[in-house]
Amino acid sequence: MKRFGDPARLALLLASVAAAPMALCTPAVAQEIAVEEGEELIVTARRREESLQDVPIAITVQTAEQLDQRGASDITVLQQTTPNATVQVARGSNSTLIAFIRGVGQQDPLWGFEPGVGLYVDDVYVARPQAAVLDIFDIERIEVLRGPQGTLYGRNTIGGAVRYVTSPLDQDEAHLRARFSYGSYNQMEALVSGSLPITENFVVGGAVAGYVRDGYGENLNTGAEHYNKDVFAYRLSAQWTPTDDLTIRLTTDGVEDDSNPRHGYRLTSFPLGGAAYDPPGSVYDTRAGSGDDNHVETYGTSLHVDYELSPNLTLRSITAVREGETLGTIDFDNTPNPTLDIPAYYADEQFSQELQLLFDYDRIQGVAGIYYLDATAEGAFDTVITGLTIATQGQVDTESLAAFADVNFDITDTLALSLGARWTRDEKTGQVYRQNFTQTFLGERSPLFGGNPIPGLLRSNYTNDAEFEEVTPRVSLTWEASDALTLYTSFSQGFKSGGFDMRGDAVLTPATVDGYAPEFVDTYEIGFHSSFAQGRINLSGAVFQSDYTDMQITRQEPTVANGIASFVDNAAAATLQGVELEGNVHVTDNLVANFAVGYIDGEFEEYLTTVVNPAYNPMLPIGPGNQPTLPADFSDLAGFQNTPDWTGSFSLTYSTALAGGTLAITPSASYRGDSQMFEFANPILDQGAYTIYNASVTWTTENDRLRLGLHGQNLGDEEYRVGGYNFPGNTFGNSIIGFYGPPQTITGTVEVRF
Repeated sequence: MKRFGDPARLALLLASVAAAPMALCTPAVAQEIAVEEGEELIVTARRREESLQDVPIAITVQTAEQLDQRGASDITVLQQTTPNATVQVARGSNSTLIAFIRGVGQQDPLWGFEPGVGLYVDDVYVARPQAAVLDIFDIERIEVLRGPQGTLYGRNTIGGAVRYVTSPLDQDEAHLRARFSYGSYNQMEALVSGSLPITENFVVGGAVAGYVRDGYGENLNTGAEHYNKDVFAYRLSAQWTPTDDLTIRLTTDGVEDDSNPRHGYRLTSFPLGGAAYDPPGSVYDTRAGSGDDNHVETYGTSLHVDYELSPNLTLRSITAVREGETLGTIDFDNTPNPTLDIPAYYADEQFSQELQLLFDYDRIQGVAGIYYLDATAEGAFDTVITGLTIATQGQVDTESLAAFADVNFDITDTLALSLGARWTRDEKTGQVYRQNFTQTFLGERSPLFGGNPIPGLLRSNYTNDAEFEEVTPRVSLTWEASDALTLYTSFSQGFKSGGFDMRGDAVLTPATVDGYAPEFVDTYEIGFHSSFAQGRINLSGAVFQSDYTDMQITRQEPTVANGIASFVDNAAAATLQGVELEGNVHVTDNLVANFAVGYIDGEFEEYLTTVVNPAYNPMLPIGPGNQPTLPADFSDLAGFQNTPDWTGSFSLTYSTALAGGTLAITPSASYRGDSQMFEFANPILDQGAYTIYNASVTWTTENDRLRLGLHGQNLGDEEYRVGGYNFPGNTFGNSIIGFYGPPQTITGTVEVRF
């Protein structure tokens, strides 16, 4: 596992011409809306094609060309280019997504929890985060919309939405693209994509990709690779256009991930065989003993139908099915001992149907739609500790029906009012089973995972259902102050329905059987989009405030039995305020600077929990004057997880003609401020501020048939945590573990296009 050299040599090799400008820039900026000078960037954030400058939404866009020139491998690169956003691989996984936008998201990827940030692949909502760290291939662009989205998109998303838009099929000409990459840690990637017209109105296409890489580290207990990659992915499409008014596109896709489990790195020492073992020398190493087998797969099929009823009306239907399965394990103690091992199984399936009516008249434009989702998420896991195994199994069935509309009225030639609303009804049924088992040998697993221990206390075994119904509005006012400047102000409300905690322990926390209620985000925003000097200067910005109420918090609840149970409750309220600025400047005909900066300040108004009552007398009956626990408000101590106060990056792209082609050099820097892993600070686990330096060099022939690239990521070899678990104290061996982003890597690519 040799690396390609130290950061100084790599920076000199890849981007020496840009070293001086990078040294002078501040590390607090990041968006590339880099289009050809004078051209408009067209997006479909409001379900219709329009210029970015006309959209009253805070939006960051990355085109396929930008991502390709940067050497981006998967959608976690969005974290480096989107202000006030966290897009990472979830703790203890290889391809599970964790996303936060403006402080709203989902830390816990357990089945049954709704994500705070919605992921859409060609407008199909992906309900589960497993296998959602999408590798970037065969795409046209990725859009990140910040703030609540409900009046335009199929599923309510209270934090924002990530739209992964794949490449359209060309009905006129055949295309073929082949790319091979080789890099650090024996990284090898191969991609083949293309399209082929069969007749003048029928075309097929697709892409197949394989990704393999040795581990950044090693399991010192078993010798297995750790942080390796073994992924196969495909996407196949067929499009039929029988008339000019009707387009039908069928797409199927799949991902299989056989990368080894990601157990993490223990940050504290532990005793083993009479000796104290300190943390391994590399943060990518582990001593985990729960196993090295892991398999994740997900598949989907969608049918898109567009029918133009008239020049002003289009009817759109999006039908989709998806399913996935995960078999894996996480070793929470990161030792060879079976003291906190968690073998796990997840499975999900979903069916969705969306009907939209898009209209565009002289002074009125918009969309109205109906959305239906029928989804099931299930799973099981063991908590294996010394002598005891706790088995947990559950299922959540969700049936959601929604109607939405968003209408834009051109009051004058320069002033427009947009009104939107969404009605949602979610019906959920939760089934939870939890039971203790006494091990007949050390580390024995429950019958759910092939063991045969002695049954013990039945902690939970219930089925319950709930219905959640809400109307959420959106309103915006847009003023085109000039051809170069558009101002907007908006209010939007986000709603995320309640549910049932799949870890619910009805013995320790009896109220868990009732589930938890919905949460809400009210966002007020003032923003602008602008383009000056014939498109040489492009700026967008926003100031926002979000009132977050009835927050669904996973908290640690003290119990009568002097224990602690995980409990989900609507225990908090908070206010988040922030600013965002992003854009690009064509400094010269050959040099473009791209930048953005985000700042966010979040403050809890309320954070309710309970504490042990020291005056409680267990010899007396529980009553008003003798309670084992007391309510407490920890809002002064709580902070937002995965939400650094400052985020940003800066990049330069210098292009020049060379040897019958174009040479492009792109150095970049991405900065993230201090952040917490959980609501309460932990100096051992929390991540301090850091900067990631990248650089890319590409050369493309004039006919665009051949591209060579050299891409360096994390040239400073920064060690930074992207997740963690915290089990302090002697009960679980004082286990505090962290998960880390990729180290320094260099990748070379060869791409041929026909």
